[in-house]
Amino acid sequence: MKGKRGTKSAAKNGRVRTDLSIQIGKAARKARLRKGLTQADVAERVKLTNEVYGRLERGDMTPSTPTLMRLSTVLGVRADVLLGLAGPEATQAHPAPGDELPPEARRLLRTVRALDDVQLDVFKGTASGFLKLARRRQQQRGHDKASGADT
Repeated sequence: MKGKRGTKSAAKNGRVRTDLSIQIGKAARKARLRKGLTQADVAERVKLTNEVYGRLERGDMTPSTPTLMRLSTVLGVRADVLLGLAGPEATQAHPAPGDELPPEARRLLRTVRALDDVQLDVFKGTASGFLKLARRRQQQRGHDKASGADT
C-alpha cells in the first residue's frame, strides 16, 4: 500500500491499516519466511494467537511495544528493521531458542504444550514405550549380527 507516511486506509474488515502497520507486517513476513517458520510457530513464540499474528502480518494491526520486541527476538531481526528504519541486512546476532528444530518438531511441541496434565501423562507413557521398543529392536539387531543371523 503506497501513500504518504502516516496515512491510513480501511481494511476489508473495517480495521484501519497504517503505513507503519503494513511495513511491520511485510517485514515480519519476510523475516519469518527467511527463517522457515510458519505463522503458528511465530505466534506461539511471541505469545499471540494465530489469528492475531495473521492480522499483524497483513498490516491490519500495529503491535504493542512489548510485542514488537518479542517479535524482533523471535524473528532474529532488530526492531528498527521491522519498523522500516534500517535495511534487512541489520539482523540480530543471536537466534531465538528453538530455531534449530525442524518444522515437524516445532508442530509436535505446539501440540504437546496444548495438552492437559492427564493427556501429557499419556503422551509421556506412549513416548517412553516407543523408546523402549526401539532400544529392544536395536539390541536384537546387534544380537542377530553377532550370532550371524540374517535380519
